[in-house]
Amino acid sequence: MIILSIETSCDETAAAIVRIKGGKVEVLADIVSSQIKMHSEYGGVVPQLAARAHLRNMVPVLEKAFKKAKISKDELDYIAVTKGPGLIPALMIGVNSAKALAFILNKPIVEVNHLEGHIYANWLSKEKLDLYVLKKMKFPVLCLIVSGGHTQLVLMKKNMRFDIVGETVDDAVGEAFDKVAKILGLGYPGGPMVEKLAKSGDDGKIFLPRPMLRSGNLNFSFSGLKTAVLYETRKAENINEKYRADICASFQSAVIEVLTAKTIAAAKKYKAKNIFLGGGVSANKALCKGLKNGIKKNLPGVEFSFPEFKFTTDNALMIAIAGYYHIKDKDIGDWRDLSPDMNFRLR
Repeated sequence: MIILSIETSCDETAAAIVRIKGGKVEVLADIVSSQIKMHSEYGGVVPQLAARAHLRNMVPVLEKAFKKAKISKDELDYIAVTKGPGLIPALMIGVNSAKALAFILNKPIVEVNHLEGHIYANWLSKEKLDLYVLKKMKFPVLCLIVSGGHTQLVLMKKNMRFDIVGETVDDAVGEAFDKVAKILGLGYPGGPMVEKLAKSGDDGKIFLPRPMLRSGNLNFSFSGLKTAVLYETRKAENINEKYRADICASFQSAVIEVLTAKTIAAAKKYKAKNIFLGGGVSANKALCKGLKNGIKKNLPGVEFSFPEFKFTTDNALMIAIAGYYHIKDKDIGDWRDLSPDMNFRLR
């Protein structure tokens, strides 16, 4: 089975080609074209500019993928594409490109939820992937998805069956990182800059709230935490490098405490056997360490995993792996019925 996958939910134009045989996955091509430099001057992703860049990049990315894979388009068996969630102008480019290929080549198309990809990115650890590892996986699995657009706790009762048991009621955690960075004049993308400064800061110097820590449910809120950072900086007499480091450390510490506490509470409630971390914010090493320590202390025997750094951000390889499991479930569609959905929910 050879699968071409396409991902354009935000600001990465990505395509991957995989060959799956006997439970083994051979990565033939994995191409990503990033737009970070273009959007950095605006302090965030501009949807229409992202769509134009996807339009420019799509054909070169696909050509590069086929050249690296050393196969012809006719050798494809399936085309998998991100249907959503994401920015609708960006999603339209990927979906319509996949539909055009499916029509021209007369190939079946598979719609994938972007967040499914982030969950399955936990298996992307080497060039040749063994899918039989999933047969040994103990369910239920609890997935914490943290990105610029999403913060969700997802219960995976079995392969490709999801229930959202908690989510943010306002800002996503990645969005909060970016806004805090903007408040402090650190630039975009904000997450890596906040994390870098936090390493040299004192997280006990400035107290920040832990929103919804004792709410009695599994939901999150990060808008108030971001606003607390804004008010603290307005009160500060001297916003120097040391102050920025201290407030970044305090902000990051508050985020990690809330995410860890809610994840542990959800795992206990649903008796999770494994916990996965996924999404762009999973690149934050302090978060991975905090979750690992919290799970080890409070949930002995529960396995914790997170993706390799290069697979934390958006890529098409994770869409191909998720697409494979849709194919196994015979969840295959026709290009005529596919349309992008910016609010596409896990199900």
